[in-house]
Amino acid sequence: MMGVDEEKSEGEGKVWSLCRMPKLWQMSSGNGNGSSSSSSSSMGNNNVYQQTPSSERSAVTSSNAFFSMAKSLLPARRRLRLDPSNKLYFPYEPGKQVRSAIAIKNTSKSHVAFKFQTTAPKSCYMRPPEGILGPGESLIATVFKFVEPPENNEKSMEKKSRVKFKIMSLKVKGETDYVPELFEEQKDEVTVEQILLVVFLDPERSCPALEKLKRQLAEAEAALESRKKPQEETGPRIVGEGLVIDEWKERRERYLAKQQVEGVAPT
Repeated sequence: MMGVDEEKSEGEGKVWSLCRMPKLWQMSSGNGNGSSSSSSSSMGNNNVYQQTPSSERSAVTSSNAFFSMAKSLLPARRRLRLDPSNKLYFPYEPGKQVRSAIAIKNTSKSHVAFKFQTTAPKSCYMRPPEGILGPGESLIATVFKFVEPPENNEKSMEKKSRVKFKIMSLKVKGETDYVPELFEEQKDEVTVEQILLVVFLDPERSCPALEKLKRQLAEAEAALESRKKPQEETGPRIVGEGLVIDEWKERRERYLAKQQVEGVAPT
């Protein structure tokens, strides 16, 4: 009985092995030419392997195109942090030139050039209109605007300004001096940081936005005065330059006197 069981198990094993390999069973029982069938299958496999790289390349190309398109749809990475982030607050004083302020900070690890633009360059201007900030450096820019009186029966505080401001940024190498051509030469690398809308505030009514504006304007004025101080304190340098000039004159006079003596001596 044990021998019968062993033969049965061996037979079942052969049956299972044949069931597991249907292609081999078909090739061996089809036309009896196993070599030709195996060669044709190997050729088919070779064709599959030859076609695989091109299909993979097309898949990679399509995936790269997809990622590039997705990247173009994503918002550009900001280099500057603005405060206020998307508005410029002005006190509403019709017929007068008023001021707003915005803090600009370079949050990147490289030097960044910035530039202001406005839809009303004749009635608005910025100080400074452009510049370069080092990593972590910040400043408060002052924006000047002329407020036109309301038309007809329009209420003063209901007047809306169509003027917009745009702040752009550009990554630059090292401590580069700012020149207007920077943004033109590298316009493909320019990032629009923000479009700023104009919001009017009632100067007679205190509010957090107005109080913050007053603090920023005061800080901007203090920074401007501190930048002026080195120029005003150039007195000693001027005196020093004057001493250098006086010394040069004295040496020149001695040289001329020596030349005159040497010229007279031979005679």
